[in-house]
Amino acid sequence: MPLTGKNILIGITGGIAAYKICELIRMFKRANANVKTVVTRNALEFVTPLTLETLSQEPVYYKQFETEERKPEHIALCSWADVFLIAPASANTIGKIANGLCDNLLTSLACAFQKQIIFAPAMNTGMWNNKAVQKNIETLKSYGAKFVEPESGYLACGTEGQGRLADLNSIYSAVEELLQENNKFLKGKKIVITAGGTKENFDPVRYIGNYSSGKMGAALAQKACEAGADVTLITSASLTRKMSFNTICVNSAKEMFEAVQEEFYNKNADILIMTAAVADYRPENCADLKIKKENTDELTIKLVKNPDILSEMCKIKKPNQQIIGFCAESNDLIKNAKTKIRKKGCDWLVANDISRKDTGFSSDYNEVFVLDKNLNITKIEKDTKENIASKILESIWQKQAK
Repeated sequence: MPLTGKNILIGITGGIAAYKICELIRMFKRANANVKTVVTRNALEFVTPLTLETLSQEPVYYKQFETEERKPEHIALCSWADVFLIAPASANTIGKIANGLCDNLLTSLACAFQKQIIFAPAMNTGMWNNKAVQKNIETLKSYGAKFVEPESGYLACGTEGQGRLADLNSIYSAVEELLQENNKFLKGKKIVITAGGTKENFDPVRYIGNYSSGKMGAALAQKACEAGADVTLITSASLTRKMSFNTICVNSAKEMFEAVQEEFYNKNADILIMTAAVADYRPENCADLKIKKENTDELTIKLVKNPDILSEMCKIKKPNQQIIGFCAESNDLIKNAKTKIRKKGCDWLVANDISRKDTGFSSDYNEVFVLDKNLNITKIEKDTKENIASKILESIWQKQAK
């Protein structure tokens, strides 16, 4: 679902339409979003903190100088929220925010908020049509704010005209569309991703391989696709369902190397993500027929080194291309990861501990560390591989955007 795990901050101002926001909170919660509310003192004349706390399952914020985690409230909430919805937005609050006034927690939040603010105004028709109010609205729009304009109809004050809070479904859709638009941070990027463990045959039916399931690579491919990228997944693992991106199936390290060269280097892709567990060695020779066990009590297979796909791609990549490597270790994870990123020359390295039973190979969960060229490390706590994939892409993209 598009809103799953998204953090929505709702600012409620003083107006009769404030009671309607209770149902809007329920709509967001049913969509698995996280919701926090910040209210003005006048809003508490129309809705109670207990109601809002019960529906959102979070505290209600209205005191300007309360602190959480040693941060001023307006900073902590700004960092937490993906979007700030002010509904109902009164003429008074719109005017304050348009002119940079910060006399309560809600307006301070609006001043400090660096992401998108959506206003859903509700007020008397005369107030809505007031030239000063319209000027303030145009000012906020020029700053990038979005508005869900009020509807026309019978108002609580007994008059008819424009000013009634927009339908809740319209407000919900505006938030959903905005978050989906923000999720397209990889739009225009061509990304190649490798996944699974390679299979190195020593006869037509048997091979040397490893336990990599390809789940992490498939999750990254799906999340990159959802973020707007043109994705090609090169995989040795079987996919259980049809995917919305291009898929190339390979078996051996040699086949994967050739596919990566073609899709990443020759076709000038922007990013290569190497999650595949590529075999370091392969049998020197592959028997034409199945080796029969009755012919010998022992079987000796001579192994030769496979090409190091990550190292080779890092050597020949173009200035506009970036490479993200993966590091699967059973001991000394950070030490080995630092050594690997220096040796391989990739732009980023994602390290995970395969010795753990609850993460890594074949598991649906993972916990990783993301390293950059300067050996700065970001830890991504244990989560599903789908969520880990999103966090890896967002973490790297956010650092590049700075």
